[in-house]
Amino acid sequence: MTSPGSPAQARSLIIERLVGDSGEADQVIDAGRAMAERAVPLLQKGLSGELGVPVIVDLRAVEVSRVPEARSHAGDTFAMTVVGSPASSDAMTLVIDAAAIAIMVSTLFGGDPDMPTSPIERDLSPIETDVSTMVFQEVAQALNGSGRRSLDLRLPVPRAISGVEARHHVLRDGAAICIVLGISTPVDSGSITVTMPQRVVLAGRDGTASASEDDHSTSWRARFSEEVMRSTVALEATMPLARLTLGDLANLEVGQVIDFEETAQSRARLSARGQTLFVCEFGKLGQNYTVRIRHPFDAGQDFIDGLMPAGAGRA
Repeated sequence: MTSPGSPAQARSLIIERLVGDSGEADQVIDAGRAMAERAVPLLQKGLSGELGVPVIVDLRAVEVSRVPEARSHAGDTFAMTVVGSPASSDAMTLVIDAAAIAIMVSTLFGGDPDMPTSPIERDLSPIETDVSTMVFQEVAQALNGSGRRSLDLRLPVPRAISGVEARHHVLRDGAAICIVLGISTPVDSGSITVTMPQRVVLAGRDGTASASEDDHSTSWRARFSEEVMRSTVALEATMPLARLTLGDLANLEVGQVIDFEETAQSRARLSARGQTLFVCEFGKLGQNYTVRIRHPFDAGQDFIDGLMPAGAGRA
């Protein structure tokens, strides 16, 4: 994810990490259903153009959900991708199940749409993964929209992943909306699940969205009850100590002194409920120890930074 560009966006991300950014269920479902109903004809036209034969696309369900549940409808064999936007690095998570993949591959390579396809009960081949990526591209384009209603998705979509990589891919938790699309022929049926954070779906849906901090504050007051906003959370500040090999760690003894890294003081972490919120600088004011907030925590950048020392060591 990228660092938020304003204090209002930072507050939004922090609250979402702690309690989940959610709107009224009826409002979220109505917005998602309207988006999906506009996209279905476009998607059916796009897929039929790619395949050369018509396939049936229908809207099966629109429901409130959580982002990590994006794979819950897909079974053991599926492909997925995560599409970002300026508003969120995970603006849209797309999952296609094995039945839909089999339909698309068979139809694309000249299979008879009136004959049932063989179920896929193994890891996907590169060709099946490429076909899944093509389908995801069509779905994302259809749902993206245009003008002020556009989701501004970063297209083309990333290449689909499958197998162990897809099953273990970490999805950031948060309130979401789940749109289930059906892909079918006269004899077979599969599904594509589209999962989006609720804040992405609701942003600009009424055409009155504003980037000002006052509007963001008003939106939060309307979205969260006073009881939630008054609830307290325990803050924890931690400092990175040192990088040790497993051998060094195994040889530690009682009473041994470990030095802090030179930059440890400027890399303290402020967390609440297990979620890291800010990177801080450790210090002291009078007799009291303090932390001064430097910038919001960027999980993506932190992951990259964590790889650098290891990469340098291999070089």
